[in-house]
Amino acid sequence: MKQKLLLLAAVGCGFLAFLLSYGQLQREKARIIGTTETAILVKVTRNLAAGEELTEADIGRIEIPRLRNQPPNLREIPWSQNASVIGRRLETSVSAGSPLLYSDLKPMSQRNGFTHTIRPGMRAVSIPVDSIGAVNNLVGPNDNVDVIGTFRFPDLKGDSAIDTVTLTILQNVKVLAVGNRWGGQYLEPGVAARAYSSVTLLVWPEEVEMLIFAGAKGKLSLSLRNFDDTRIDRSLEGRSIDFRRLEKAIPSYNQARMQRLQGR
Repeated sequence: MKQKLLLLAAVGCGFLAFLLSYGQLQREKARIIGTTETAILVKVTRNLAAGEELTEADIGRIEIPRLRNQPPNLREIPWSQNASVIGRRLETSVSAGSPLLYSDLKPMSQRNGFTHTIRPGMRAVSIPVDSIGAVNNLVGPNDNVDVIGTFRFPDLKGDSAIDTVTLTILQNVKVLAVGNRWGGQYLEPGVAARAYSSVTLLVWPEEVEMLIFAGAKGKLSLSLRNFDDTRIDRSLEGRSIDFRRLEKAIPSYNQARMQRLQGR
């Protein structure tokens, strides 16, 4: 009888120790998960040999969890910079599924310089912006933006007063460069981004004329998009905002915002 009691006590102590250990492991797991973040990087989708030229089909996204306070690996290529590696040749062989590193790429030749970032049939054009118009200089190479214009001219209804109108000119435009920074050029950790007064956009030839004219006649600003958001909102076409329209539209703006927030 005494041996049975000792056995039951041992089993009970073992079970209690298991529960305590399991609870501690779960708490530690939750703590670690709470201090991690996901880095979205460029990977290669097939085995590639040194000297091969990268195509759009050769790269994909890979998500890698890491500690928030872990220093970034500057050799890794963020997915937001994927367009800058297409057309580059490999310095070394890379296995399928591996993250692509800047050190895996051959140095850029003139053919692979800035002009190589311009897709055939399209054009690069620079527009003037200030820090506010460039989202406090947070717009970077390979970001997607909308171009917004604000213009002042006499009222079209015959009123001699000067009216101000704001409208969306182009949507989902690729940024090629900010100032003279482009492609995979990154700042070192802790170094503040330099201010810039121009942004270079990737556009179609007929859009070049429109942007240059708009920049000469008014002020251009950029609206920054999520890198996965490529939708064109056709309801913005032909719509402009002046003081009269803004005054009347404020209630409908707030109503639409409330509905969207409730629908999330």
